[in-house]
Amino acid sequence: MANEINTIGVLTSGGDAPGMNAAIRAVVRQAIAKGKKVKGIKRGYAGLLQEEIIDMDAYSVSEIIQRGGTILQTARCLEFCEPEYQKKGAEICRKHGIDGLVVIGGDGSFKGAQKLAGLGINTIGLPGTIDLDIACTEYTIGFDTAVNTAMEAIDKVRDTSTSHERCSIIEVMGRGAGYIALWCGIANGAEDVLLPEKYDYDEQKLINHIIEGKKKGKQHHIIINAEGIGHSTSMAKRIEAATGIETRATILGHMQRGGSPTCKDRVYATTMGALAVNLLLEGASNRVVGYRHGEFVDFDIDEALAMTKGIDEFQYDLCASMCTN
Repeated sequence: MANEINTIGVLTSGGDAPGMNAAIRAVVRQAIAKGKKVKGIKRGYAGLLQEEIIDMDAYSVSEIIQRGGTILQTARCLEFCEPEYQKKGAEICRKHGIDGLVVIGGDGSFKGAQKLAGLGINTIGLPGTIDLDIACTEYTIGFDTAVNTAMEAIDKVRDTSTSHERCSIIEVMGRGAGYIALWCGIANGAEDVLLPEKYDYDEQKLINHIIEGKKKGKQHHIIINAEGIGHSTSMAKRIEAATGIETRATILGHMQRGGSPTCKDRVYATTMGALAVNLLLEGASNRVVGYRHGEFVDFDIDEALAMTKGIDEFQYDLCASMCTN
């Protein structure tokens, strides 16, 4: 028989993502609705090790569903990769009466959750990352808001790029994953899209494409560059020198992490948060909540971390066929 869950802890770890607050709110209110107590752990695993643990009630999460970021704050904690600190984290959970833990973050956060589960703390992970790079799920909390933020910004850059007849390189986030760049490439009608999973680093091909477009009367050339490739400013200088066309780099940066979450991020994050509580109360542990084929599902963390995820080939081909002068 699994131990009864009386107190549930919740933390956010790694990079912040719009919708994390919606997930926190759902965890707190679903647990309270089920007659359980909730403790918030501030600043992720770093805060757990420092015992930055607070009691939470329904009022604690009032008026947060529309806010970006995370009210629990977040941090990266390299110490938690070490077994001694993992054991310390599990001991602190027991000290504070935390029977089950919801971890909202990415793959690195799930590795910490996996270790805590192995040390007897029932743990459920929620995919919170704007990068959409968690292989077990087709949706991650924050991606929808981030990609819409980037799309709107690129539309604005296109306007001024057209006015000045420029080439614009717009760098979007995603770490080593190209999903934000791919989606924006399709949504913004970019002339070129550079993805770390696909880019061959043939800059001359880019230069030829820009020159060809100029000859055809194009008034701008939009290149969306993924963070995993980067170096947009130096790339802009080389392209301008090679083409004679004014070229500017715009790095959207952390604005993509902020802002009020979209309806999708609010609803899906809420659903995932409530499901995480239900799983804990059913005695589940070492699980990750995901979304696949139109349904919310859960996976063993070990299985989830072993999965790999590539760029959808049809979407990539579609983007390439749309990128014509």
